[in-house]
Amino acid sequence: MLFLLAAGPAQAQFALGITTSQYNTINSLYLNPANIANCPEKLTVNLFFVNLSVDNNLGTLNDLTHAFSNSPYKTFQPTGAVHNFSMMAPYAEVRGPSVLISSKGKLKSAIAITTRVRIMNELTNFNQSLYNTIVNPTSVASQTVNYNSSHFNWTAQMWSELGLTYGAQLIDRKNNQLRVGVSLRYLGGYGYMGIKGNNLDVTYKKGTDSVSVVNSDLEYASNIISPAGAFTNNVNTGAFYSGFLGTTAANGTGTDLGVTFTHTFNGDGEDPNGPFGDEPGAHRLNLSAAVTDIGVISYKSGYNSTVSVYGNGYVTQNGLATNAQNLTQFRNYVLAQQFSVDTGFGATRLHLPTALVLGADYQVYGHIYAAVNYMGNLVNRQQFGNFYYNQWSITPRYDTWLLSFAMPFTYSSLAHDYKLGVGVRCSGFYFGSDDMLALISNKQHGFDCYIGFSIPIRKKSTQS
Repeated sequence: MLFLLAAGPAQAQFALGITTSQYNTINSLYLNPANIANCPEKLTVNLFFVNLSVDNNLGTLNDLTHAFSNSPYKTFQPTGAVHNFSMMAPYAEVRGPSVLISSKGKLKSAIAITTRVRIMNELTNFNQSLYNTIVNPTSVASQTVNYNSSHFNWTAQMWSELGLTYGAQLIDRKNNQLRVGVSLRYLGGYGYMGIKGNNLDVTYKKGTDSVSVVNSDLEYASNIISPAGAFTNNVNTGAFYSGFLGTTAANGTGTDLGVTFTHTFNGDGEDPNGPFGDEPGAHRLNLSAAVTDIGVISYKSGYNSTVSVYGNGYVTQNGLATNAQNLTQFRNYVLAQQFSVDTGFGATRLHLPTALVLGADYQVYGHIYAAVNYMGNLVNRQQFGNFYYNQWSITPRYDTWLLSFAMPFTYSSLAHDYKLGVGVRCSGFYFGSDDMLALISNKQHGFDCYIGFSIPIRKKSTQS
């Protein structure tokens, strides 16, 4: 059942080193769709963008690497003894071919068509002893362990997106502009697996393989009977491409809504005196607010199964680990162990990682800017679906049409730690990380990296 747990922990990032740039609109629309209105690009074609992130609050990456280096079943004992942990394992994102076209009309509007595939695997408030009980079929308790695990959730999902974004400038009065934007996305679900529990009271007896479970109330759901290779097979076959056309086992819709307020110099973004730069789109101050990923993916009843477990019973550690590999085995096993079991084949709705995104971007001097961003979770973490962890970021950058260099500094509420990244853009080629300290320190809980390439064509030529 927990086939992805050993893959490594993760935390979704936002590629702040390049999405805060005012000259990478095709990617900044994911932070706020209003960013495409009155953008400096006349046309942009995005060829690819790949992002991979890992993060957790169970232990450092160095500790976890040693714990799982020999076997995914090796019991992990982190320094600090975190009893309930959360992780994402992993977050992966691929933005495929996309195009942005802007106009010079009164509204200075723009439209973008985007494609994207995301994989998110998350555990929330998971008890460490429960985790070791499930994934380690060979360990035997050296002492009697009693624990309660409540309000925990694990969801792994892969889905595709086909999006349409529109942005327009509604107000343009001297030095102030107000822009709005909306993104509408058609979603195709490749597959998911999940378990959520309201309560488990567990006794793990010393020197035995017996686990006593009372007051159990949990649900296991999936549209994948056998998880082995389910996600990677979709990536390696035509199902990856057909997912954008609605031939997947699930579908849904997603929405982003955004607004920005911009204060410029003389109404066209240029400072005639020169000390603050003369790039198109340059601003003194930009304030933004957006709600992203509003929506759900509904897995149809014909492709979806659930197992709800209630009551009291005994399981063995080896039996649980062996029979938790797919839904049918899990149902038959817990039923034989005297638990009450309800099965169903109804539709399951998985929520998107809805988030509130707030931002402020200030031009310090010339081409030097400083951005402050807040991302806050807006969904119920106890339900099937995915979500982001709250974070604050400060991103100073040097930003021109041809070159951007940024260093995002982030505080994450997942591991309650600080992250330092770097983002570099040279015209349409960009790469970077929102969390790179693991390269130089063995005390980091996560890592992140991204790379991409686009072909931008500016609206007008000015000195850069």
